[in-house]
Amino acid sequence: MKTDATSAVDFPGSFRIHMGLAVSDLERSKRFYETLFGEPPTKERPGYAKFEPTDPSVNLSLNEARFDKGARPLPAHYGIQVKSSQAVADAIERFRVAGLAPRVEEQTACCYAVQDKAWVQDPDGNEWEVFVVTDADSPQRKDEASSCCEATGAVCC
Repeated sequence: MKTDATSAVDFPGSFRIHMGLAVSDLERSKRFYETLFGEPPTKERPGYAKFEPTDPSVNLSLNEARFDKGARPLPAHYGIQVKSSQAVADAIERFRVAGLAPRVEEQTACCYAVQDKAWVQDPDGNEWEVFVVTDADSPQRKDEASSCCEATGAVCC
């Protein structure tokens, strides 16, 4: 992994939490999170919206998904957004030293952005990614070879 790349996205601190939520009604969910955060989404695409409030510092993506009638949408995945590829490489090393087997993706399109990332699962199987956005505006939702969000069976980012 090229470790001298820096984030194309600015945010307070050296990292922030990322949550990718599967939602059954994107418009209704957007209105809820606009009210919760007091601001509109920073990025919208068909079936997708992203909120990046400064306070609380979070990267929240909403992904419209179909659910069986009466089923409750569940979180798609969680993550930690960092400011450099070196921080991703450091996380990969921590994971390996701890006996975890990270899935590494380099310069992959995910969430309409280009990212370097590493995925691991917590003890309950929840997917966590550590990632840096190296290009904030990609026309692709995800690369064919990317495991972006597929590990949970959810739609991307």
